[in-house]
Amino acid sequence: MTTIQARRKLIVIILLAVALGGAAIRHYAAPGSILRDTGTLLMLLWIPIIGNIISWLVARLRRPVAAVPSGFDERAGFTPHLSVELTLRPPQIPAEDTPFSAGEHRCALVVDNQGFSARWRVASGERVMRGQPHHVDVEFLVPAMALPRLPSDSAFRMLVGDSFIGDGRVLKVLLRQ
Repeated sequence: MTTIQARRKLIVIILLAVALGGAAIRHYAAPGSILRDTGTLLMLLWIPIIGNIISWLVARLRRPVAAVPSGFDERAGFTPHLSVELTLRPPQIPAEDTPFSAGEHRCALVVDNQGFSARWRVASGERVMRGQPHHVDVEFLVPAMALPRLPSDSAFRMLVGDSFIGDGRVLKVLLRQ
């Protein structure tokens, strides 16, 4: 539970306690007294919370179920679609200036305002240093959408998370879909 959720829960509990206290005061107070009117007002403090709960329920009922993105088929192996020249940008924090080790790395290749899920591999025994151009092979999750936007010699940016970490250009289209 996040801090905001915890605070909201605490506010709901406090307002519920105030409303219950107002109900008790109203029950035991004499009709027409100021104490009974105060109890009624304390009970009314609960109304905004009820509205928020109803609006939350309506939004939850209307919200479509999020589709689970399918990932790369690990059993099929790595089938490169492009050969690219990739230059990784230096990081903002010097301590994170480490080379990419051997293995698979996932990213999105961005052309203009369109991004395409991809993965690339560093061969065993190799290391990809930042700031130097490297030739790597790239496989797309949906090559039919990506390959028309990435012909030979086109430029792209590499997005990982919410940061652009590299720039590159397509050297050769290896596999057409």
